[in-house]
Amino acid sequence: MKSLLLLLLRAYKLAISPMLGQNCRFYPSCSEYAAEAIREYGALHGSFMAGKRLCKCHPWHPGGVDPVPCKHAPDEKKQTAPTSEPSSSAPLS
Repeated sequence: MKSLLLLLLRAYKLAISPMLGQNCRFYPSCSEYAAEAIREYGALHGSFMAGKRLCKCHPWHPGGVDPVPCKHAPDEKKQTAPTSEPSSSAPLS
């Protein structure tokens, strides 16, 4: 299913998108966003994310940069312990 959706998106980008022109208010374009979301999250969840993105495409939305959220985002709660560095005033043996 995932491969079929990606193939359909590629066909859209090659055949239909050039006739519509550069009208996208987002970066990356909605078709690029959909392909990346499907690759990252799978056919079902990626298609849902792409549908939500398409619903934002209207004259009253400002657009802008809207990347696919990273599935493997680092956990913000994990913090590394500070490393103790030897002080410069300590004598070296």
